[in-house]
Amino acid sequence: MREAIVRPRHRGTRRINLFLWLGAILLVLFAALAVLGEQIAPYDPTAQDLFAMLEAPSKAHLLGTDNVGRDILSRIIVGARFTFSIALASVLFAGIGGIALGSIAGYFGGLTDRIVTGIIDLLLTVPNIVLAIAIASVVGASATGLTIAITASFIPPLARLVRGRVIELREEDFVAAAITIGMGHTRILLRHIVPNATTVIIIELSLNAGQAVLIGSALGFLGLGVQPPAPEWGTMLGASREYLSVAPHLVIVPGIAISLLVLAFNAFGDGLRDVFDPASST
Repeated sequence: MREAIVRPRHRGTRRINLFLWLGAILLVLFAALAVLGEQIAPYDPTAQDLFAMLEAPSKAHLLGTDNVGRDILSRIIVGARFTFSIALASVLFAGIGGIALGSIAGYFGGLTDRIVTGIIDLLLTVPNIVLAIAIASVVGASATGLTIAITASFIPPLARLVRGRVIELREEDFVAAAITIGMGHTRILLRHIVPNATTVIIIELSLNAGQAVLIGSALGFLGLGVQPPAPEWGTMLGASREYLSVAPHLVIVPGIAISLLVLAFNAFGDGLRDVFDPASST
């Protein structure tokens, strides 16, 4: 009789799919809120109704109203555009800057590497949030200033990561072959080295997006982000803290929204990491 073939069961597969799908579904939902915003919001997010101030959740206002009678559900829906887009823009620009600096330092080495690495190491001594607060204070409180602050705080660690990966790749045979046939340095970087480092870059950026949401919300809470009456979630938290005892929903609702968006980015990043690096899921 032929022996039955016992196939190994991959315990991590179900968890990987769960993380990846959970993150992807939540991100699609938040992206839909960011795009549709005003079209699906039940009220104008900036319209004030002084006769409906600090109302608890009800049939008319599903998530209640704030201190000037604005509908919180509408502000959460429209505010997704600010929080979501700032996080994506920050990691995109940080990715460009980090890839450029890390690739140049890792590929050319020597004095170039020492100068770039020295600057990166100096910036890495300052915590992300502290560096972001300092930059936002100089640039000014706005969506642009918030994006610049978060971007600048993410470039050093990403550049360090890319540099290490590029140093590994430049010793590979395909790079030596490209140099032998006279291929230029820029072409080697863009066609051979950077594409082979994209896996670690994508995973890092997806995880950084969750941190971008937290940093952006913290700066908004401190008054260094998007300014009222724009319904940015961190700004909403900062403006509502004095009403915590009388209207806790003002703080709870944007807090849950921020947590869900961070969860979405982190779950998606963890799922990608497990897919590209199965050893990390064991």
